[in-house]
Amino acid sequence: MSITPNEISNKEFKKAFRGYDIDDVDEFLDQILEDYEKLYKECMDQKEKISILNEKLEQYSNIETTLQSTLLLAQGAADQAKESAKKESELILKNAQEQANDIINKAQQNVLQINKEYEVLKQEYNMFKSRFKSLLEAQLRELDKE
Repeated sequence: MSITPNEISNKEFKKAFRGYDIDDVDEFLDQILEDYEKLYKECMDQKEKISILNEKLEQYSNIETTLQSTLLLAQGAADQAKESAKKESELILKNAQEQANDIINKAQQNVLQINKEYEVLKQEYNMFKSRFKSLLEAQLRELDKE
């Protein structure tokens, strides 16, 4: 049971024969009242401060929870972006490798085609050379006959 300063201020005692001196009791009660009011106000102020601090603590706890959630989401997004970038780079490398292989294959085919054409031209040259030689020899024989 808590006593308020008003209860101390309004308290009246019964008067008895040969009791305490009324002035001394009133003076002592006034001192108690003054000290009690001061303590009571301090107590109320402390309760209010505690209440305010508890509210702030609750706010900071909520902010901390929000920040942790945000951090987890950001970490997840970063991991996802990293994985996506890795997959994309692998795809780019694969495509580049395929293109390089295609270019090499085409170059090899061109080399083979050029070699075939060279062989054909070489054979045609040799045939032309043989025919021309035969023609010249035939012409020389005709000249020798005359």
